[in-house]
Order: sequence, then C-alpha cells, then structure tokens
Amino acid sequence: MEDKTSFIEPLFERAKAYGKVSYKLLQLKALDKTASVVATLVSRSLAILFASIFFVSANVGVALWLGDLLGKSYYGFFCVAGFYGIIGAILHFLLHNSIKRWISNSIITQALD
Repeated sequence: MEDKTSFIEPLFERAKAYGKVSYKLLQLKALDKTASVVATLVSRSLAILFASIFFVSANVGVALWLGDLLGKSYYGFFCVAGFYGIIGAILHFLLHNSIKRWISNSIITQALD
C-alpha cells in the first residue's frame, strides 16, 4: 500500500505544478492581449484626435472662404454643414452595415491575433 501512495504522490505534485504554470501562462497571455488592444486603441485615438483637429481647422477655413465668395460668412458655414449632412446621410443609409461589419471584424482580428 505504501508503495502505491509513494508513486501517486509525486504525480499529484507534478499535476499541481502543471496547473500553476498553466494558470500563470494564461494570465500572461491575457495581459499580452490586453496590452496590445489598449496600445492599439490609444495610438489610433491619438491619430483620430489630430486628424479631427486638422479637419475642423480646414472646415472653418473652407467655410470662411466660401462665405467670402458668397457675400455672407454664415453662408459658407451653411454650405459646409450641408455637405457634411449629405455625406452623413449617404454613409448612414448606404454604408452603415458595411462599416459596422468592418469595425467588428477589425476588433475581433485584433483580439484574436
């Protein structure tokens, strides 16, 4: 009887060590994925922020230029707003599902890569 327990006891110790190592590996993999996703989100957010600042400045300039051409400065802002209203409607009604699918696939690919 003593011989069987001395054989099984090291087996349990090895299984316990394997479980601990597997758990630690799982933690490290989760940490790596989380860090990768957060880094991607932060870098893309910064790029979007600076692009947004550029486009807002450019839009104000275009609106003022159009307003100067049309005679009243607010006419230029109406023209720029109308342009973006048309673009927004096209994106919403024609490309909404495609854009949604593309973003979902991008997030899933990033998380599983």
